[in-house]
Amino acid sequence: MQKITPCLWFDSAAEAAATLYTGLFPGGRILHVQRYGPEGTEVHGQPEGKVMVADFEIMGLRLTALNGGPHFTLNPSISLFVSVTERAEAERLWAALSEGGKVLMPFQQWDWAPLYGWANDRFGVSWQVMLDDTGAPPGIAPCLMFTGTQAGRAEEAMNRYAALFEDSGIEALHRYDGSGEDPEGTVMHARFRLAGQDFVAMDSAIEHDFGFNEAVSLMVRCTGQAEIDRLWSALSALPEAERCGWLKDRFGVSWQIVPAVMFDLLADPDREKSGRAMQAMLKMGKLDIAALKAAHAGG
Repeated sequence: MQKITPCLWFDSAAEAAATLYTGLFPGGRILHVQRYGPEGTEVHGQPEGKVMVADFEIMGLRLTALNGGPHFTLNPSISLFVSVTERAEAERLWAALSEGGKVLMPFQQWDWAPLYGWANDRFGVSWQVMLDDTGAPPGIAPCLMFTGTQAGRAEEAMNRYAALFEDSGIEALHRYDGSGEDPEGTVMHARFRLAGQDFVAMDSAIEHDFGFNEAVSLMVRCTGQAEIDRLWSALSALPEAERCGWLKDRFGVSWQIVPAVMFDLLADPDREKSGRAMQAMLKMGKLDIAALKAAHAGG
């Protein structure tokens, strides 16, 4: 199973967004929809019956859409970089994703691509769409853009993350030459792998009014408590941001460090058992598998 899942935070449009994306991309499918129960309303503030998460897959990438309320706003600091090999497909995807949204870079020919554009879609999710003529296979990769006080730290972050996961490393790195606003040697564009998955990173010293926040997080499914403890210790850098398995790292990127078994506990058709597990999770910072299982069992 995919180790790291990008999680997109919406106010209330998670199901509508997942439906749009799965209808638009090849191989799109909704995998699972879970709704809020009566448990934890005083914490999450969401009404019973509202969609909590919609798990879906597009072009082989699994993502989670979460309805969490108006606490965090999606922005281009973490976007989804789409590369395709057919012009008609690139044009189709761009037209659908940019419709009703905001174009950040026009869809046209650039020095590095025959067609490329960057836009926030109607829901606020940021997409880069590129026609790739290099022979690389089509796909979607989360793209991290290091801005503001984090600008210039992309290479440090890639090396840090790669040290934490197997089958990881920087695969391609193109640096700024110092002729523009970005300092020479910082990352103009890089591709790297984490746990066998593709990611993109870049620095941008241009002034932006956005940076990393919880609106896009990286959810890691862990096999046991030892892995949770190891990743939590390595990544957590802001204790006040720790809640329900969420943390922020030294670069401001949000992660969810969760046990794979948690999804079975929360999806249990026995509402009393799943409710107890949910209540226990809502009280935790770092997740404790034994405590979650005990709460689920009624202990």
